Amino acid sequence: MRLELKRLKFIDKPFLLVLFFILAFGVIVLTSASYGISSDPYYYVKKQVFAVFVGFLAAGIIIKYDYILFKNYSSLLYIFSLLLLLAVLIFGREVRGTTGWIGLGSLFIQPAEFIKIILIVSFADFLSNRKGELDTLGQVLQCIIYMGIPFILIMLQPDLGTALVYIIITVVMMFMAGANPRILSIMLFLAVLFVAIALVLHFKFGVWLPLEDYQLKRLTIFLNPYEDGQGGRGLGWNTIQSLVAIGSGGLTGKGLFNGTQVQLNFLPEQHTDFIYAVIGEELGFMGAFFVIILYGIFIFRAIYISYTARELFGSLMVLGITAMWLFHIFENIGMSLGLMPITGIPLPFLSYGGSSMVTNLMAVGIILNVNIRGRKIVF
Repeated sequence: MRLELKRLKFIDKPFLLVLFFILAFGVIVLTSASYGISSDPYYYVKKQVFAVFVGFLAAGIIIKYDYILFKNYSSLLYIFSLLLLLAVLIFGREVRGTTGWIGLGSLFIQPAEFIKIILIVSFADFLSNRKGELDTLGQVLQCIIYMGIPFILIMLQPDLGTALVYIIITVVMMFMAGANPRILSIMLFLAVLFVAIALVLHFKFGVWLPLEDYQLKRLTIFLNPYEDGQGGRGLGWNTIQSLVAIGSGGLTGKGLFNGTQVQLNFLPEQHTDFIYAVIGEELGFMGAFFVIILYGIFIFRAIYISYTARELFGSLMVLGITAMWLFHIFENIGMSLGLMPITGIPLPFLSYGGSSMVTNLMAVGIILNVNIRGRKIVF
């Protein structure tokens, strides 16, 4: 017990402090964003606060045990994640064209969110066991296959946003584990080329893809949202309304509960996918920039924790989680600004969503575990 208390003094206080700021800020913004979309104005806020509580509880359990123990169960965790993804395909509930939800009574969870963390842990073990051996095509292909199986299962749902996150996690973790950058670059180029050819074959010759036409259209509509942005049903409507909201916020915004796009419900998915647009309209450029600063500090501290880890396994876990967060932030803010495709990826700790919130706080638990146990203690 004394040893554990001694370790707690190493906890990264700036990392935790910024996390609390982001969570508190998120609850405030969510209160405004969801106030008029339910008969109970605090319905979504109460569910979000409950998810935060569950997430911290899960993080506390994770911190209690030395993260090195995760290595002993990495293979079982990987198999469990594949079985869970298969269960989603068989028994899952379809929401907005994606079969990614499983019902537990009145509660619905999105397993793909939790599986991100499981795969990061198992892949970190897979890579750390191959330290210094990832400079050949054969070894790199083994890694691609390892992460490619869950990627395919995710695409069959189909959940393009989560699949893209898996790609980013895989590439970043492999690169940081010492994979040959030349081989990685060639494989990424071939992957992009394959996708481009597949899209051409689909639209020109009707070749089957695991995505519906409207889902594929969402990948390019941000380039010209007015091409299909009329009547609230066009694929470009979300982007247009997000840009109007952010543009009308000006420097300091219209104030909480005063955004016309938000309070009159012109902004689609304002409490989930487009919560950054809520910040832009009601708190203006200053509020939107403040969020980016908070995220910047948060990510920097996570990278620092990875850098100070005593061994590769812990470092890779933290880097995989950081890569996941970075892509979520970049993609979500980008799609709100009309710079990225609309993929339904939430903004970490801010967007409404129980599965996402619990997953992200579990990831925080892993990072803090590495933080307090990932360095030698000098007595």
